[in-house]
Amino acid sequence: MGRTYQIRTYGCQMNVHDSERLAGLLEGAGYTRDETGAPDLVVFNTCAVRENADNRLYGNLGHLYPAKQQNPDLQIAVGGCLAQKDRGRILEKAPWVDVVFGTNNLAALPVLLERARHNREAQVEIVEALQNFPSDLPSRRESAFSAWVSVSVGCDNTCTFCIVPSLRGTETDRRPGDVLAEIRALVEQGVVEVTLLGQNVNSYGRSFGDRLAFGKLLRACGGIDGLERVRFTSPHPRDFTDDVIAAMAETPNVMPQLHMPMQSGSDAVLKAMRRSYRQERYLGIIDRVRAAMPHAAITTDIIVGFPGETEADFEQTLDVVRAARFASAFTFQYSKRPGTPAAEMAGQVPKQVVQERYERLIALQEQLSWDAAKALVGADVEVLVNDAGGRKDGATGRVSGRARDGRLVHVAGDAAPGDTITAAVTYAAPHHLVADAGITAHRRWRGAERADAHPAPKPQLLSIGTRPA
Repeated sequence: MGRTYQIRTYGCQMNVHDSERLAGLLEGAGYTRDETGAPDLVVFNTCAVRENADNRLYGNLGHLYPAKQQNPDLQIAVGGCLAQKDRGRILEKAPWVDVVFGTNNLAALPVLLERARHNREAQVEIVEALQNFPSDLPSRRESAFSAWVSVSVGCDNTCTFCIVPSLRGTETDRRPGDVLAEIRALVEQGVVEVTLLGQNVNSYGRSFGDRLAFGKLLRACGGIDGLERVRFTSPHPRDFTDDVIAAMAETPNVMPQLHMPMQSGSDAVLKAMRRSYRQERYLGIIDRVRAAMPHAAITTDIIVGFPGETEADFEQTLDVVRAARFASAFTFQYSKRPGTPAAEMAGQVPKQVVQERYERLIALQEQLSWDAAKALVGADVEVLVNDAGGRKDGATGRVSGRARDGRLVHVAGDAAPGDTITAAVTYAAPHHLVADAGITAHRRWRGAERADAHPAPKPQLLSIGTRPA
């Protein structure tokens, strides 16, 4: 009987995409996904963006120590950004780990596991240069109808709070033909929605000399028959150009959804962060997006308590949040990361001050999100029922999915993952909508031949905590 595996993923969508590739590699090597809760292999695919990432990893490794003592054949592997950062330190803190591998050598995992098992010795392999573009590796996707597609890896920005560029390397772009070929192959397999991934998708094309490449790529996606929804994450305001706005507005299958990280509304803080744009430019982008797509849902990232942030700086952030009217925001308390310039900056803001500001920001954004959601009551929404939320709730008789603008919607009716449902919104909450009226449905997977050819994957025992890249 083959060995079984479990993958625990932390971090951004890039990490989730990498975990699908790791699962594909393992299954290609003869492993099967664990369905019992007692796997032969546990893989941690880690994040290093925030301080609690370290605590979370080492805490979970500690919980596995008794299982390793009881079953010496259990293997534990640690990969991802934290592995790239900590390297040998992982074995110093958790010597029962069998394999440590980095962000640039995912494909090495099966070989490293076999070598560790054969030699009865831990294997650490961290490389600095990308060895295999993730999309060139086999994949076990989590959805039969929705897929991630990387357009680039790495980042050329130098944000003072971020350690990612030093862990994932400088930006490497795929050729447009390769990206489009992957998307067409996915559509042939039954995929109707793709999300284009990059640390900074708007700088896509820099490595082959075409600064308009991302807008062109979006338009090219519009010409792929059967591709119903295109999303992307994450852009950078510095590189966000009007040709991308036009491509979004003029390409029907590009969704009216934009995640635009802001980080702060204060010009002084943005300068200290090395964010290379200021409040006026950021709000100008928001205004142009709304002029072209009035109903677009715009979301963002915001850091509270960056070193040197004053009360006046924070009030400027609140002012921009009010002006931008975000549909939602991923908000974070600043976390000092060793190895970043911000970690050594003077003016570290006291924890209690950061907490108080954070709570004020959350309260404001909650109200703005709720106001935006209530404005949609009575409107029709087209919902693609998804895997995670597409379970029939016995109490409400609803299934869940995402509207075209990315909002979570709970819809009355009986539908399967991959179906689309159009219904009128009857109730709004800050983080979801309920749609019960005027329901029409399109069952995408009704054909027996198609269902047999592309079965929906079984739920994975996968611990996922995600945020936009």
